[in-house]
Amino acid sequence: MLVLLPPSEGKATSGRGAPLKPESLSLPGLTAAREAVLAELVDLCAGDEDKAREVLGLSEGLRGEVAKNAELRTAGARPAGEIYTGVLYDALDLASLDAAAKRRAAKSLLVFSGLWGAVRVTDRIPSYRCSMGVKLPGLGTLSGHWRAPMAEVLPEVAGKGLVLDLRSAAYAAAWKPKGEVAARTATVRVLHAPTRKVVSHFNKATKGRIVRSLLTAGAAPKGPAELVEALRDLGYEVEAVAPARVGVAWSLDVLVDEVH
Repeated sequence: MLVLLPPSEGKATSGRGAPLKPESLSLPGLTAAREAVLAELVDLCAGDEDKAREVLGLSEGLRGEVAKNAELRTAGARPAGEIYTGVLYDALDLASLDAAAKRRAAKSLLVFSGLWGAVRVTDRIPSYRCSMGVKLPGLGTLSGHWRAPMAEVLPEVAGKGLVLDLRSAAYAAAWKPKGEVAARTATVRVLHAPTRKVVSHFNKATKGRIVRSLLTAGAAPKGPAELVEALRDLGYEVEAVAPARVGVAWSLDVLVDEVH
């Protein structure tokens, strides 16, 4: 099972660990594309601060993020699972998983990123600010920058099993599963059961809990239909829509009663 996650806008501080080693990151086929983004981002943020804030879409209150980006090559690095914070990652709570579940997380979780493309939760990275929707002056929109290298690398990473796609639209734009990979991919919406409306905050929290539940239970569904059964066994109310044609992902709706 491969689980595709969005990053979080907010991130923990880099800490005092050894600095980034780009060549040590997972998915080495993305190295050249990562270096291109890293080089332009560092140069941009080491120059005109106001221009950098404009490009990155940062408010005055986030001015410090520009300086942080300028020091990415020398800042301390920590496992990505510790860097990413926010509602989904709070609910997932990687740090409190038992040893077996942590091993499953290291193997199955892949976090998409405007800067890194995609990383494992065990990859050591510094804290940064660069969303997938950013348009860098030289490289253009990052989702477009990542499409070609992702198309080369991700099908192999997906292997032969289930792909559980929990990314937001901005990050899904960087790689769309196709063909037989799409046929074993499931996307998830979280709906307020009484109203059937999509919920925002609780959407992220529920997705984090779903991933945690699967990791803790050691569930290993081989495809979307098996995922539906696994989630129901874990106590989730799930409605599934099988694709009408070949090469299209399954759509799963997880229904919740509370919205908080």
